[in-house]
Amino acid sequence: MSASNNVMVLYTGGTIGMQASANGLAPASGFEARMREQLDGAPLPAWQFQEMAPLIDSANMTPAYWQRLRTAVIDAVDHGCDGVLILHGTDTLAYSAAAMSFQLLGLPAPVVFTGSMLPAGVPDSDAWENVSGALQALGAGLESGVHLHFHGAMMAPTRCAKIRSFGRNPFAALNRQGGVPRAQSIPQALDYRQPKALANVGVLPLVPGIGAAQLDALVGSGIQALILECFGSGTGPSDNPAFLASLGRAQDQGIVVVAITQCHEGGVELDVYEAGSRLRSVGVLSGGGMTREAAFGKLNALIGADLNIQETRRLVELDLCGELL
Repeated sequence: MSASNNVMVLYTGGTIGMQASANGLAPASGFEARMREQLDGAPLPAWQFQEMAPLIDSANMTPAYWQRLRTAVIDAVDHGCDGVLILHGTDTLAYSAAAMSFQLLGLPAPVVFTGSMLPAGVPDSDAWENVSGALQALGAGLESGVHLHFHGAMMAPTRCAKIRSFGRNPFAALNRQGGVPRAQSIPQALDYRQPKALANVGVLPLVPGIGAAQLDALVGSGIQALILECFGSGTGPSDNPAFLASLGRAQDQGIVVVAITQCHEGGVELDVYEAGSRLRSVGVLSGGGMTREAAFGKLNALIGADLNIQETRRLVELDLCGELL
């Protein structure tokens, strides 16, 4: 841990800087001037400001935008910044922070995500407390890697999610089952300096009565990986031969299928129930206690790194940055 003395602030848009438009609140330029006016004289580390393009509502966040963020972070660190603060809308903030945890493996500087539930300047806004709190945390010293700061709390982005659409505490750490060993080494292809291709990752939540047709549609859509949101400790419709056959076809096509739990607590243990072991028998991998956000970010990085399928499948079930601890 080392104190950050020169922080780059990357502004992506989001509620924190939104202003009224004819169609409602929309991302707006000019946030740097508002920050400097509000934080003038505060005991914070020196900071620079960069406005990302385009500014977006975080509902419009994409993996392609994550690539631009990755480039901007690396450029800032290469040019002398020893910390990065990313201002981001809350709706997909946990997804972006988790994804960047995998995109920036090995980065020798801390990166902090924050945002606000109400725009800066409106009554009772949480914007300035979150911005100043994140800058103070960087100035006090953080470990290298990606962090999520909100309402005075620092969270590991691979272990948390947005659980509320209101109030000052929208994010929470999920009590997910851990204990998976850390990978002994990170392949060079996953190092933060190595560019990543865009990946096509699908997500399918299981519901009672789900059939093979929906799974077939995803398998045939061109996806390279699939997150299967299972019941309980990793169960699904194991008495449906067509559903299991579809999962088998996914494996035959080189699609990496990872099971995670729909539950807020616990994790996947595919060998506990027959309904889970049958998923394992057709190639489904255990996502352990990974959140949806962490699994999505991890698969985007693994697939984007163009690792061979055996290495990708091996790394899915090993911890890379706290997602399975």
